[in-house]
Amino acid sequence: MLSRMFKDDKAMASVLSTLAAISLIIPICNLVFPTDSPLYFSAYTVSLLGKYMTFALLGMSLDLVWGYCGILALGHGAFFALGGYAMGMYLMRKIGNRGVYGDPLLPDFMVFLDWKELPWYWHGFDQFWFAALMILLVPGLLAFLFGWLAFRSRVTGVYLSIITQALTYALLLAFFRNEMGFGGNNGLTDFKEILGFNIQSDSVRACLLMASGMILMLAFLLSRWLIASKLGRVVTAIRDQEMRVRFLGYRVENFKLWIFVFAAMLAGIAGALYVPQVGIINPSEFSPLNSLEIVIWVAIGGRGTLYGAIVGAVLVNYTKTLLTGWAPEIWLFFLGAAFILVTVLLPDGLLGIWQRRLQEQKQ
Repeated sequence: MLSRMFKDDKAMASVLSTLAAISLIIPICNLVFPTDSPLYFSAYTVSLLGKYMTFALLGMSLDLVWGYCGILALGHGAFFALGGYAMGMYLMRKIGNRGVYGDPLLPDFMVFLDWKELPWYWHGFDQFWFAALMILLVPGLLAFLFGWLAFRSRVTGVYLSIITQALTYALLLAFFRNEMGFGGNNGLTDFKEILGFNIQSDSVRACLLMASGMILMLAFLLSRWLIASKLGRVVTAIRDQEMRVRFLGYRVENFKLWIFVFAAMLAGIAGALYVPQVGIINPSEFSPLNSLEIVIWVAIGGRGTLYGAIVGAVLVNYTKTLLTGWAPEIWLFFLGAAFILVTVLLPDGLLGIWQRRLQEQKQ
């Protein structure tokens, strides 16, 4: 099945092959070659590429609900941030008495705020398996509750988009409050280790890049399989003709709900992989602007393809890295202009050009 899939879609095969090469070759070059070698890649490059991989997974998760189900979620970044906070809580618990205040149980920000005991919702995060469970469960549960209420009420179109944006803004305001117990404005940072290994070491950074790349490819293959299944075909039909699918007897809200929850879990995994590589998670990740950027990644790459979202996320964030270092004041203008141009001139995104050329070659 996989061999036929690769044979039928050369663009997909090219994207996945590139991801595999980046995920394996660059970390090995970082660890094996000396710093003066032309084949050496710095720890900064490894961390940057790892961050791009997590953004690619995040963009792909949005493409599932927007490109295949027609749900334009303008608050998808909330699930990314929740997964990041779950991982951040685990990393904070592993600091122990190595913090500034030396408290073996309470994180530094709780000691600073004169908290006397660990909140109940922090218990269990000293175990990786529990944190991994919460990385999936918390975004998935929020998506289930929100989706169950919204889809049963038949909220669609721009109204649903606005509600999702309001959701992430409400979470932004809540996590800014010190009383919530998540570090307030400063968030969670100063991590020391992950699974017993120094989080700042080159070997851990290389492993995180490998893990991000492998999980991205596994998530892609799983998503592709789901879309090709009967459930996925119904979801695609809902995107194209929701009323007709409803008339045929399908419970449209149930199909929307499962794809929405699955995408939220993928976004949570992306957030969990992002945090140890950048070393911080704070409420700014809930910003509605971040969620809008995810939409732009998918639109530029090409929605409804999965790998288009991957290409768009990497390309836009690489451009952001260059422009914010060279002329940070023009970045948002460039991003807005790129989105408008793609929407008007390339409605199928950059991958649409590639696909058309491949079809022309076959003819």
